[in-house]
Formats: sequence, C-alpha cells, structure tokens
Amino acid sequence: MAENAKHNYDESKIRTLSSLEHIRLRTGMYIGRIGTGAHPDDGCYILLKEVVDNAIDEYIMGHGREVEIKIDGTRVSVRDFGRGIPLGKVVDCVSKINTGAKYNDDVFQFSVGLNGVGTKAVNALSKTFLVRSHRDGQFAEASFKVGKLKQENSGKSKEPDGTFIEFEPDPEIFKDTQFRLEHLEKRLRHYSYLNTGLKLILQAPDLAEPKTFQSRHGLMDLVMEDLAADGSEPIYPPLHYAGKTLEFCFTHSHSRYGETFYSFVNGQYTSDGGTHLSAFREGLLKAVNEHCNGKYEGDDVRECMVGAVSIRLKEPVFESQTKNKLGNTEIRADLVNSVREELLHFFQRNKAIADKIIEKVADTQQLRKELQSVKKLARERARTIILRIPQLKDCKHHFDKKRDKGEGTMVFICEGQSAAGSITSCRDVNNQAVFVLKGKPLNVWDLKRDIMYKNDEMYNLMQALNIEDNTDGLRYEKVILATDADVDGMHIRNLMITYFFRFFDPLVHDGHVFVLETPLFRVRNKEKTIYCYSETERDHAVKGLGGKPEITRFKGLGEISPKEFAQFIGNEMRLSQVEYAPKMQAAPIFNFYMGKNTPERKDYIMDRLVVPVEE
Repeated sequence: MAENAKHNYDESKIRTLSSLEHIRLRTGMYIGRIGTGAHPDDGCYILLKEVVDNAIDEYIMGHGREVEIKIDGTRVSVRDFGRGIPLGKVVDCVSKINTGAKYNDDVFQFSVGLNGVGTKAVNALSKTFLVRSHRDGQFAEASFKVGKLKQENSGKSKEPDGTFIEFEPDPEIFKDTQFRLEHLEKRLRHYSYLNTGLKLILQAPDLAEPKTFQSRHGLMDLVMEDLAADGSEPIYPPLHYAGKTLEFCFTHSHSRYGETFYSFVNGQYTSDGGTHLSAFREGLLKAVNEHCNGKYEGDDVRECMVGAVSIRLKEPVFESQTKNKLGNTEIRADLVNSVREELLHFFQRNKAIADKIIEKVADTQQLRKELQSVKKLARERARTIILRIPQLKDCKHHFDKKRDKGEGTMVFICEGQSAAGSITSCRDVNNQAVFVLKGKPLNVWDLKRDIMYKNDEMYNLMQALNIEDNTDGLRYEKVILATDADVDGMHIRNLMITYFFRFFDPLVHDGHVFVLETPLFRVRNKEKTIYCYSETERDHAVKGLGGKPEITRFKGLGEISPKEFAQFIGNEMRLSQVEYAPKMQAAPIFNFYMGKNTPERKDYIMDRLVVPVEE
C-alpha cells in the first residue's frame, strides 16, 4: 500500500512553476548546454550573447554605434549607447517573460534577441544582475539576486543615453565556468562582420589594453579571415553583395576540400543552416547553370567554396530556442530568385571572374567523374577479394538513426591483433564490434578524397561504418578509438581523428567519435585491486592501500588480460568525446600538426623537447 501511495498520480502531484523557477529548473530549454566555458556554445557565452544582442538591435535600428563589453573573472558588463530602456519599464523588461519591445515592428524590425525571453533568462540564471537605463538626462536602475528584485533607484544622469547591464552567472548552475578570451573574440568578430561600422570594445584581464572589433567590409572580412586561417588563397576576389535584408559573399580556393559556409539570421549564427542557406545554394546553382547553359550539380559548384550568407527577417522561425536552424519555408522562393538575379547581374558585369568560376566548376565535375571510376574499381576489387570486410569483427545489432534503433552499439578501432584479441574475447557480441588496423594509418590531411578508394584500410573502415556518401546510414552509435597509452598509440589516435575530420566531419559534429580511456596502472595487495588512469590516481591508490603494494604499468592494451579488460569496456567504461570545431578553428591546428613538415613545427618540437637525465 505504501508503495502504491508513493506513485499515486493525483492533483497533489501537479506543480505550477513561475517563469523564474522554470528557467532555473529547465535551463537547457533556454540557453542550450551549460558547460564550463571550454566550448564556444557553452551557457556563459549564450548569456553574454543575449545581452549584447539587445545592443546590436539598437544599432540595427540606427541608435548607438559603440558597445563596451567588460569581463572581470565571471562578472560581465555591457554598455550600449542606444535609446535606453523606457525608464518606467526597466524592471519589467528584465524580469517579466513576454514583456518587451521586440513584439513591436515599429520599434524593432529585425530583432536578434530571444523575443522577450533573453535578458529574463540571464537575470534568472545570474547570481547578481544589475540593469541601468540612461534616457533624456534621467536614469533608472534595478538590482536582482537569482532573478529576484532587491533594489530600485532613479534620478538625474549626466551620461549619454543607453543601457548598462552587469551580471555574474550563478555558480550553483554554472559550476567551474570561465570566460575564455578566444571564444569571446570570435563572437565579437562575428558581430562586427554582420554590422559593418559597429565598434565593439572588449576589456578583459588577459588584454593589456582594450581591444576593438570593427569591420569595414562585412562578410567579405569573414571569408578572408577563414581563408587566412589555413593559408588558403582565393582563386578570384570574393564576390560580395550587400542589400538591406540580404548579404552574401563567397569565393573558391584550390587548397580546400568540401565547402565551408557561415549562415546568419538577424545577426544570429545558425550553425545548422536552414531555409536561408539552402535557398542561397539553390540560387547560386541556378545562376551558374543559367549563365553558362550548363547542367552542373550543386556539389560541383560548391566544392572548395568558402562563403557566408546573412539575412534580416521580421518574423524568423527557428527550430529551437537557441536558434541553430532557420525554418521559415515561405521565404525560400523569393530568396532563391534574389540570389539568382544578383549573381547573373554580377556575372554579366564581371566576365573574367565568371569565367574563373565556371572553369573551377568544370574541373570539379571532371574530378568527380574520375572519382566515380576509382570508386567502381575499388568496389570491384573489394568484391573479388572477399564479400565481407576482413578487418571487422561485427556485432549482431546495428545503429539505425531513422528508425531509432541500436542505441548503445559501438565499434572499437584498435591497432594490432594483440589489442584486438583482448577486446574481442570479452566484448558484448550483441552491441560491440571491433575493427583492427594493420599498423599506423595513413596521414590523410593533405590528401584528396580519392585516397579512400586507393587505400584498402581507409576504404574498409569507410564501408564498415557505412558512411561513404553521408552519415545517415552509420552502423554504430559510437565510434571508439582504442589505442595504447603510449606515444605510438597517441599518434594513431591523432591520425584517426584527422581522418574523420578531413572526410567525415559530420560524424564528429554529431558526437559519434570517442576515445577509450584505459588504465595506466594497476595497484594491488592481497585484499584489493585498484586500476588507475593517471599518476595522481596511482599515488592516491598506493597511499590508500598502505605498505608496499604491487604496481603494474600497462604499456599496451594487449598487456591487459581479457578478464580484466571486460570491465573497461563494460559498465565502468570511460569515454572521452572528440569535440567538434568548425573548419575555421580546426584547420590551422591540423595544418600545423598534421600538415607537411615545416620549419615552424620542427622549431616548436625542438624548443619543447625534454631529454631524460641519466642518474
């Protein structure tokens, strides 16, 4: 009876939360991930974004050309020089859900804020929050703690019109959060590219003096910065169009693989694209084919292209609160036609650039046809050798994203028969597969896609995962790199991460790639055995066991017995997810460490080389 009462579903179980309570209880609904500040999409940057967005809205509407941002530890302040919040509504605008001027098209035509939610969410999620509005020689301010009003004040003001907001993320929610300068700078650069002429001034402890972000050429500056990140050279000067509600810019590069596009709606970076990006792509394809009477495919036109598209929209519809993807389908036809017409006009006025674009597209089409031949030969060769993949020890169940099946399925990618033997003998044959590398895989960073059809190992792995054309048919939910905890194992791991980033970055973007953490030490006495994943854990284990316990250093996965290994790929398995970074951030790192040998890399290694001292 007591158990039934515990789970009884009646009127007493229904709760009504205030907007403040709902924001704090369901934080992810409002700002996405919380994180620690290590990732550019972590919550602390979303809080800052919501406040800065309001300042940007003022600039878009023609009020205030400067925004000051100050970071002091986890305390942040933003001062704009717009119209200032109407003094009688200062408290309501930062504490009452669905209150604000973003619903009035006469005041804000192209809002980027969270439609009456943004600053309220910041307030609710902040340890302390202060808002001060200066307007027509008067000011009004209010201070809050965890979203609750503590004090109000008003009076005369000698400062220019505008709004000042200061907040500190609540450490109870944002544990161990730190603002990182590189993520702050990237976000402010994007703001400057999208709002030509706007001046953003950043003050932070790591900066000797305030840093100003201001763009004269809009999206062209973004495209050129992306190219400069990995030393790419544009084939032709970027084609740039800027209208009232549509701006786009693009060029091709010889040294790029795939396409890189940035898309924005009302200044919001839409990392997953949406209607505006797909409409731009369609308009681009139509313009190219119409100009040259061709029948090129979209991939032919966009291969090696770097570009950006930004639109301003009165009523954007996003697929989530954090606005990663635009869903307005009604704008598609008009946007496709606008892009097509502007590009055709440009091609007619700039025939030399148009000829270079068509030449590049034709080269890509020819390369694609050649690649099709290579694919056909590779498939025929694979069929003649054996019908199944020789390096794969498969499992019974498989991942199927469309049918929502196969959660928990995984494939371990390991090097050598010794490591594979340990995993294979103790794995769960229903959900755990093993793919064995024959040695160090090929470094593919500077290679083209055809290498995957010429190299048996690369081809077999691609087929084992079923990701040749896209990741929709991925056969395992988790792709796990299981390498030895030594220099060679680390090198193999880096080569495999390079392989996935180079040719299958959606696999990383969607969070399917992991690294298996295995113990470095075993510390035991007659009563107890402790497995340690670091020297610090080893030292604690030795101290905890007392006396002189036996310490074993595992040099490779093959040294761990199958009986022991079972727990490391079972319920106690430790995995580290390989985090995705956009090409603009990742390319310079891969170029430096995985690209062709350079004097800079040699100097870097020699300067940090540690030579062991013989005792």
